[in-house]
Amino acid sequence: MKTDIHPDYVECTVHCSCGNEFTTHSTVPSLRVELCSECHPFYTGKQKLVDTGGRVERFQRRLAKSDAAKSAPKGAKAKAPAEA
Repeated sequence: MKTDIHPDYVECTVHCSCGNEFTTHSTVPSLRVELCSECHPFYTGKQKLVDTGGRVERFQRRLAKSDAAKSAPKGAKAKAPAEA
């Protein structure tokens, strides 16, 4: 490795917006972050899966429609399931 071209690798204090602080190593002595492992929804188990635009329901309707078309006799049109 070439000398004097690499930044110093120092102990770094990380400050989260939730108030959590921990130390790690980095090229900067201090970091401020918005999310850490103590407050991130994925790590705390509070993550909610959002079904955007009813994609699951739309897929299930298409699947039911195609299954009905496959099971119907040839020449007869399959009726779409009644929506409530």
